[in-house]
Amino acid sequence: MIDLGLLRTEPERMIALLKEREPSFDADRLLTLDIELRSTRHEVEELRHKKNELAQAARDGGITPELREQSQACGGQIKEKEAALKEIESSFRLLYLSCPNIPNADLPRGGKESNEVVRQIGEPHAVDFPIKNHVELGNALGWFDFDAAVRMTGANFVLYKSDAVRLLYGLSNMMLKNNVEHGYDAIIPPVLVNEKSLENAGNFPKFRDQVYAIQEDCLYATPTAEVNLTNYYRDHIIPGESLPLRMTAWTNCFRREAGAYGAQERGLIRIHQFDKVELYTICHPEKSNDELERMIACAESIVKKLGLCYRISLLAMQDCSFASAKTYDLEVWLPGQKEYYEVSSASNCTDFQARRAQIRFRDEPSAKPQLVNTLNCSSLALPRLMVAIMETYQQADGSIAIPDVILKHAPF
Repeated sequence: MIDLGLLRTEPERMIALLKEREPSFDADRLLTLDIELRSTRHEVEELRHKKNELAQAARDGGITPELREQSQACGGQIKEKEAALKEIESSFRLLYLSCPNIPNADLPRGGKESNEVVRQIGEPHAVDFPIKNHVELGNALGWFDFDAAVRMTGANFVLYKSDAVRLLYGLSNMMLKNNVEHGYDAIIPPVLVNEKSLENAGNFPKFRDQVYAIQEDCLYATPTAEVNLTNYYRDHIIPGESLPLRMTAWTNCFRREAGAYGAQERGLIRIHQFDKVELYTICHPEKSNDELERMIACAESIVKKLGLCYRISLLAMQDCSFASAKTYDLEVWLPGQKEYYEVSSASNCTDFQARRAQIRFRDEPSAKPQLVNTLNCSSLALPRLMVAIMETYQQADGSIAIPDVILKHAPF
């Protein structure tokens, strides 16, 4: 949730930023509903106060026909205003929860086409044989069985086999160790989350159609460990000296990814279930920009160890995630796709999630609690990283020279 105080005191600036961020969002309506809500609440309180005064007058001087008539009229007005208040509250809450975070004013304007490449590291590997994509490589090596996954579950799921399992777990272990060495505490949370957890992280109500639901139990398969870690300290007041809290989590993630898949997004590029190692930080508001740089450096250190060609892009306002005020994408070069693909997004969500989840800190025992800032970063999303490794380190005979830095962390 955004700070309504900013919308009330700087309406023109805030509305302009929100419109640049998400043109389809009705920021003017949010301000109007906020004014109506406060006004109607005030009217209800005044009517309740009047009702109490009439009741007190009846107790002091006895019930008269005039008092009875005034009391009945006041009661009718209260009932009418309370109904109006309930309707306004419902409309306001839905719109407020659908409002994206306020973007940093210095971000590039526009959509994906306006993203700015901050730096590019490495050049695509030159080879003297025809490049194959990861699907061709994996099928020939017996690493995947997409047909079996379709029979078991459905389209856009994958069954990993043999050395693919070795690669997957070697990468996961390597990334967890790397993140712990960078000061992040390792966590494995439950893979199922409740509705409030998704609302606090910013996934609900806007992205409800993207989440797998277990309706009988009112639970959902987590779309990202960001959801779980946002709610680790929800409704907590954290001692200021304990900040920052840095965490890393390895989970399965599940996304319905509604919409059509293009030919370039076959195989592991876009699937419904995938493994991801996440970074998450809770910090003092004045430290969040430094923590964002720390996060992207941690994710970057992994692709450097893997020897992959990559670039870092600063996202434009309309390409930032819903909860983010500023986002960097780490994109690796996929030779078989002949494109850069995102394997990590590092986002500063400022106090947006903290306000929803009521995560606060207190510098001194007597000080007023303040909202923390939260940040998240994929470190990294495993399927696309596997694609990059397979396509980058393929050999002329169709084998894949898995880097030693991965193999030494593999379970077999």
